[in-house]
Amino acid sequence: MIPEDDESLTVRPPRRWWHLATVDITPLRRHRDFRLLFIGRFVSFFGSMITVVAFPYQVYQLTHSVLLVGLLGVLEFAAILAVAFVGGALADARDRRSMVLLSEVALMVCSLVLAGNAAIPHPQVWLLFVVATAWGALDAVQRPSLDAMLPRLVDKNELTAAAALGSIRGTLGQILGPALGGVLVAAIGLSFTYMVDVATFVVGLACLWLMRSVPPPVNAERPSFRRVLEGLRYARSRQELLGTYFVDMIAMFFGMPMALFPAIAQGLGGPKVLGLLYAAPAIGSFAFSATSGWTNRIHRHGMGVAVAAVVWGLAIIGFGFATSLWLAVLFLVVAGAADMMSGVFRSVIWNQTIPDSLRGRLASIEMLSYTSGPALGNFEAGAVASIFNVRISIVSGGVLCVIGCVLCALALPAFRAYDARLYHLAPDPASGSVKREKQ
Repeated sequence: MIPEDDESLTVRPPRRWWHLATVDITPLRRHRDFRLLFIGRFVSFFGSMITVVAFPYQVYQLTHSVLLVGLLGVLEFAAILAVAFVGGALADARDRRSMVLLSEVALMVCSLVLAGNAAIPHPQVWLLFVVATAWGALDAVQRPSLDAMLPRLVDKNELTAAAALGSIRGTLGQILGPALGGVLVAAIGLSFTYMVDVATFVVGLACLWLMRSVPPPVNAERPSFRRVLEGLRYARSRQELLGTYFVDMIAMFFGMPMALFPAIAQGLGGPKVLGLLYAAPAIGSFAFSATSGWTNRIHRHGMGVAVAAVVWGLAIIGFGFATSLWLAVLFLVVAGAADMMSGVFRSVIWNQTIPDSLRGRLASIEMLSYTSGPALGNFEAGAVASIFNVRISIVSGGVLCVIGCVLCALALPAFRAYDARLYHLAPDPASGSVKREKQ
């Protein structure tokens, strides 16, 4: 039986079809703090994507080593692994807005360091690697607080729309930021390009400053190793959460082909088409997000995640067999849309089922799941391609992705059967707030 006072589960009048094919902006219209966070994160992330282009370019310009450029990602990921659980514990024990704001200040300082280093006659390479490590650590501190803050800013029936809006924000930044970054590096140089990023941080900080505080849950304890273990035990006990972690990691580990894009581009038109291959998944992600109004009517989110991951795998198989540029781009667009669908539904499951007192620690696990898969997947794709060939690497990865995701869904029935309509609000004894439990 569904409680009558749960407004997220009440029957609404049917919406016109064109409303279902557009993005739902209700959270932006109704909630001031969500609107401020959306604007601030959009501008700040846009600047960060500019730096994502300038930073490795500078390392290569100074060292002429692709190995050292690759080391940047290794250092950043290692820092995330080292700090993620600390960031999650802090998010459950401190004011979440303050955690995001302080880490944003530190990230802005990193960009100022980059600008100053680029302005001197002989920029220091070692400093670039220090900044890359600091980025990873600060991201691991900021991301859990940022993710744990969202359910406090919107109503529970708006979580799907809020996740879709966040996806649009991120995808636009990923498309437009790098494009502008390349232009700025060529037009005004590295130092001033980094200063553009600093300016976007100022806007982001202003928006965070104007937001109301998001205090920790009632009776929150000090961060400790025991608190970290408590979060891990909770995640292990919930199949619907394990399913979101495992399916995404399987899909990204076996089906992540981006490391092979340069090799694929050689057979599809050369370097001039490489940018199109990289942009295609982001275009698919944006197209899905911009037409995501219909997702508010989907309640079987676990099945949605599994289906999206299978579609991703099938699209990667098609990409591996593609013999023309436009067919390859089409399959990558489909893959990007499927990845975004999975991301939206995973976000909804996390925000609907995790108690407020555990959201920060669980967000750190989520971050590890969606950062480790692509990093390891690109390595796996390159290794298989070096042993066999590029096509076998891509196609076999897609096949293993489909098989692995299907087996994972079959092995976790609670994940497969998850239905948001069968959850109701119950007290969260750890925080005095509410959590969603299965009816």
